[in-house]
Amino acid sequence: MDTYHLQMTFHAWTNAAPEVLVWSPGRVNLIGDHTDYNDGWALPMTLEMGTLIAARARADDVLHTWALRMNEQDNVPLTALQPTAAPMWVRYVRGVAALLQAEGYRIPGANLLIDSTLPLRSGLSSSASLEMGVSLALLTLARQTMDRRTMARLCQRVEHEIIGVRSGLLDQLAVGFGEAGHALLLDCRTLEIQIAPLPENARIVVIDSAVPRTLASSGYNQRRSECAAALQKLQQVDPTLQALRDVSPELLATEQGRLSAVEQRRVRHVVSENARTFASYAALQTGDSKHFGALMNESHASLRDDYESSAVMVDVLVDIAQRTTGVLGARITGGGFGGCVVVLVEAAAAASAQTHIVEQYATSTGYRATAYQGTAGAGLGTLS
Repeated sequence: MDTYHLQMTFHAWTNAAPEVLVWSPGRVNLIGDHTDYNDGWALPMTLEMGTLIAARARADDVLHTWALRMNEQDNVPLTALQPTAAPMWVRYVRGVAALLQAEGYRIPGANLLIDSTLPLRSGLSSSASLEMGVSLALLTLARQTMDRRTMARLCQRVEHEIIGVRSGLLDQLAVGFGEAGHALLLDCRTLEIQIAPLPENARIVVIDSAVPRTLASSGYNQRRSECAAALQKLQQVDPTLQALRDVSPELLATEQGRLSAVEQRRVRHVVSENARTFASYAALQTGDSKHFGALMNESHASLRDDYESSAVMVDVLVDIAQRTTGVLGARITGGGFGGCVVVLVEAAAAASAQTHIVEQYATSTGYRATAYQGTAGAGLGTLS
């Protein structure tokens, strides 16, 4: 739904025009997965797919939300949000409102009309897009501001405290700071952000494997625990280590005997993925699409073998993509355990490669993948 139809639907619903329109994009992570909660680096870009929210303050303290995609509504007083007791999509909305109030922000009752073009449970940050969009909408109605890094941390708390996923800050930071035509190098410790132009001679294609994943019930939290256990063992050798970001390849090689076989693999992924992320950022700066693609392929192998966060059908899809004419690189993206893959393909071959990959995947697996052109869109903001 475009902004015009969203406004018309809002008026028909409330008999009033919205006071604010918010755009909150999804994101695709080009490289650097499972590094964010280890204080590492990631290289995402925001998409032209995302969440639209029309909002208007109410005279009472009721938060009334209508999710158009599901055609479901939630109507609750701000004094009785109880977000953990709500249906899953409602928890994100109520969770944001609850934490804003807990932090002292006096938000009004509101009507929120929400629509989204993002595929759900696919690794394109539909949840972070919703959280950040609702945050900006409620704060704008309250005539209050919050810097984007603080907003990202608050929305991360929704994931931790309300949803039960111990996620990093990659998704929220990408949504908040996205820039059209560019990728973002995120330092997930300092929250410093640098931009790099996307290559002109290549295209990004995002392909939904049709294998959904739910991070709260996947191995995501287990991977975090394994990383924390490995760090604790390595800190016995070097107490200055704050996170796996600080582990050098030399330290891992010397002290890997302290770790279980599983922990060795998890740390090896984090250490090597951080290095690949830096190398990928440098490749974008010089326009070296071929090297960037090779790094994407290496990243998928690491996520599949060392981090074990891929899925069988996703591996099939990546393999098909990597063997397709014109494709420079392909990998799983996001939290993993299903969802989307991201493909870097030569510009001249983008359309034919996309069609071939989807058709071959259907023939091989029976799954119907959906492909999207991965154009880097604008970040979070209000619309006129």
